[in-house]
Amino acid sequence: MKLLLDTHVLLWAHAAPERLSAEATDAIEDPYNDLYVSSISVAEIEIKRKLGKLRLSHSCHTLTVRLGAQWLDLTAGHAMGLRALPRLHADPFDRLLIAQALAEDLTLVTGDRKVLAYPVSTIVA
Repeated sequence: MKLLLDTHVLLWAHAAPERLSAEATDAIEDPYNDLYVSSISVAEIEIKRKLGKLRLSHSCHTLTVRLGAQWLDLTAGHAMGLRALPRLHADPFDRLLIAQALAEDLTLVTGDRKVLAYPVSTIVA
């Protein structure tokens, strides 16, 4: 399975793994699954760091490498996928992650209940 980790899932996997559901933990730890971290999550983390809303002792690169995940860069095609999404959730970072997951046929691992309303494959974190 190919999994796209929502930003908070990336953070929880390192700082608070007990917050993850058993299903999410099993999926993340399964060596047969491919893990992806979006450049969108990097942007979200760095914006929150700059605003003082997030303290992080490691870089996004370190967090990603420790999980054995791969980077997923945002493409114009992903961004254009936003047009087809219903406006069920206002968070632009989440909407971009959903668009990426749909375009790349990835399962989005998320604890955000608003994301679950979209027609995207998910694992509840």
